[in-house]
Amino acid sequence: MATLPVYRWRMAPDGYATYGQLRALGLRPGGQAVAAQLERPRRRRGPLVAYLYRIDLAQPVRPMTVTRWAALAKANAARRICPECRRDAGYVIPASLGMCPACAFPNNAPEGASWNSSPHTAP
Repeated sequence: MATLPVYRWRMAPDGYATYGQLRALGLRPGGQAVAAQLERPRRRRGPLVAYLYRIDLAQPVRPMTVTRWAALAKANAARRICPECRRDAGYVIPASLGMCPACAFPNNAPEGASWNSSPHTAP
């Protein structure tokens, strides 16, 4: 098994790019294997590692189609709906809560607000 060449931070030769750099160029790895590794030293934890791909083997990014945009919009809309009260929160619900804050913390409602007058009640 061959090992990957390892380069120090900012010392990679021309012709290599990270995934983010490829995207900035409008490219994607296109199924190629990782060509090299870039390491940035850190004091406490091990080195920060970035994988490098060859630019000459990269392929153009596939364009977004109407169908892909629709699927993305549907997925993002689903992330805004609370699974408890089924209301659209108006923002992406935090994964740490798993539900809108009104359902996660029902006792923290503003004074004078009851469950029936909350905008998060089920119709």
